Amino acid sequence: MSVLRDRVRRFLQKPGTADLSKYQRLLPAIAAREDTLRGVPDAELAGLAREAPDDAAFCAVGREAARRALGERPYDVQLLGTLVMLSGHVAEMATGEGKTLSGALTAAAYALRGRSVHVLSVNDYLARRDAEWMRPVYDLLGVTVGCVGQASTPDERRQAYAQQVTYAPVSEIGFDVLRDRFVTDAADLVTTGPDVALVDEADSVMIDEALVPLVLAGPSGEAQSDPAMAEIVRGLVHGLHYEIDDEGRNATLTSEGGHAAEEALGGINLYAADQLDTLTRLNVALHAHALLQRDVDYIVRDGRVHLINASRGRVAQLQRWPDGLQAAVEAKEALAATESGEILDSITIESLIRRYPRACGMTGTAVTVGEELREFYGLEVAVIPPNRPCVREDQPDRLYAKVRQKEKSIIADVTAAHLAGRPVLIGTLDIAESERLGRSLAAAGLPHVVLNAKNDAQEAAIVAEAGGRAAITVSTQMAGRGTDIRLGGRDASAEDRDEIAGLGGLYVIGTGRHASSRLDDQLRGRSGRQGDPGGSVFFVSLEDELIIAYAPDAEAPRDVSADGRVRDARAHAAVGHAQRVADGQNLQIHRNTFRFNKLIEEQRQIVLEHRDRMLRTDAADRAMATRCPERHAELAATVDAGLLAQAARQIVLYHLDRGWADHLATLAGVREGIHLRALGHGPNPFGMALDPLAEFHAEAVKQFARLMEEVEERSAETFRTATITSAGADLDAAGLKRPSTTWTYIVQDNPFGTGLDRALRRLSPARRR
Repeated sequence: MSVLRDRVRRFLQKPGTADLSKYQRLLPAIAAREDTLRGVPDAELAGLAREAPDDAAFCAVGREAARRALGERPYDVQLLGTLVMLSGHVAEMATGEGKTLSGALTAAAYALRGRSVHVLSVNDYLARRDAEWMRPVYDLLGVTVGCVGQASTPDERRQAYAQQVTYAPVSEIGFDVLRDRFVTDAADLVTTGPDVALVDEADSVMIDEALVPLVLAGPSGEAQSDPAMAEIVRGLVHGLHYEIDDEGRNATLTSEGGHAAEEALGGINLYAADQLDTLTRLNVALHAHALLQRDVDYIVRDGRVHLINASRGRVAQLQRWPDGLQAAVEAKEALAATESGEILDSITIESLIRRYPRACGMTGTAVTVGEELREFYGLEVAVIPPNRPCVREDQPDRLYAKVRQKEKSIIADVTAAHLAGRPVLIGTLDIAESERLGRSLAAAGLPHVVLNAKNDAQEAAIVAEAGGRAAITVSTQMAGRGTDIRLGGRDASAEDRDEIAGLGGLYVIGTGRHASSRLDDQLRGRSGRQGDPGGSVFFVSLEDELIIAYAPDAEAPRDVSADGRVRDARAHAAVGHAQRVADGQNLQIHRNTFRFNKLIEEQRQIVLEHRDRMLRTDAADRAMATRCPERHAELAATVDAGLLAQAARQIVLYHLDRGWADHLATLAGVREGIHLRALGHGPNPFGMALDPLAEFHAEAVKQFARLMEEVEERSAETFRTATITSAGADLDAAGLKRPSTTWTYIVQDNPFGTGLDRALRRLSPARRR
């Protein structure tokens, strides 16, 4: 029956139904080579791998190399994962099923076929760990491997990218691509061209963080912190002076709030035309005060604001909000303002990955986002069966009317498991909740450890021991932690493992449903690895943010016990409905944002191709000879030809880079304001509402056409007037001064959304539901 169901799903082209049968048919051929390969000397394995005529032959050699190098013989399911990724798919493999080794064999196979492979990871730790862990396998197969991290120098980066396989956090590859965008000598380039991207934690990187902009900035002065505005909004009262919308993304002043602010500002008219800047600063301060919570959205450590990655529960390294909001949060916390910068270029993670001609990936939870992976990347998902059947017992949700009732029941459940000696892993939704729950556990006399963004440096050690006897581990988010939880602990004996297994294995407790069901699945997946016994349950309350935000009209439950437990089927259905609405809304925003970004990326590609010609050839010199023939002839008579070509190149590259930065700034303003034209000015002459996307595209195309013309004109003007001698071009005197320093960071887009985002949400089907 299940086979028939799978065939029907494949016929309907449902996500996650890529046909595994053609790969499974290769497994006997791979196994048949095993005995012969056992007798092959180490020195000959690389040659056999390089000359492998097909995927099956390579997998047979790869299995033997892994057995010798790591003492681990890859399971058939690991080889299925490799075969799937070699076909350009995303492999869904459960936690503990050996994705890292499957990925390494995939990367080695691509490399031995002449491809350059970037293994994209979610952070420095995993990139470095996996590169070193898998290096013995690569060595036996004759494949070179490198690793890039946040602390890598330019020379180290250049050397790592020169290897056949390069492990790196996706953000570092993006930053290197951006920095290469501004070199004026081809010898200074760090990265190699994009070829094959193998994405670890593919759903997290390619979906959750797809729209995160990576930014290269140059100095533009100190950000303007506004303590006065922070003090004013601190005195405003929610419900009286300001309101927050149902989605928790926008805060607006009431008439009482406006009057209070005007009085605090000396009796001004806040809405007068000459007070627009004041009103803007006040609104930004209000958003920082009302919508961004310390220990939920950010933490304060070492005198700085550190953003929290919501999907991972960790500090979001190098991330900051747009400058105005960043400064407002710093003023809210009475911290010194960090330096702001002018954006020279930026690229989203989605656009970065789409540059690669071939992409594939692996993760434990891909089917849920299979539609998005297909829509935005053209990738299919193949579900790899576990090596051993999963026997984890997943209990139905326990729903409570109130948060306090829910948390009281969690403590009772943890206590019972702890007294029995069973290890418990508690997954919370944010830092504040993890610390509140930690205090409750301490009050109950339960020894525990809390893992959140405040101590994530110790995460590997904490997670590794979470399966020990009677261990209680509280974690904000388990996705991408990268460390297996072994029953009995990291160095457990067989007896220790059997004892914990006899108690039911690792018990996972979720303190609430996430906005994405994938994050729930990732938490559950920490238990029951490789056929281990285990269990999971989620405690939910009708006061949880998910229910309030996405199912605000849910009926009051009718069947509530004395301890607050809700057994009303309709109330339970509301939880699933809220999750589906949240998923649907996020997908709609992704689609809309993708449509806006797509045109910008097409324009960026045109600029990059033009820039590359200017950088690597004498095209700039020829262009100046055509546009400024008399000046070029004059200079050619007195300057050496190579120096003249170099001067022309530097002039054109400067104006191209300057023009692109200005173009991005212009488009940012257009995008933020376009909703006013689309929604505020009513229908067009034909009686139809204006389309924000069409309006944006029309403006972006017009601005881009102007950009390329202006670059050529300004380059020619500079070439005519600049001082160019045998010593080169005096660019500083010509006003062509490049930033003396640059830095990179990740913009955490406005959490309450731009005006455009808010407009699109109003129009989205998810919102209308």
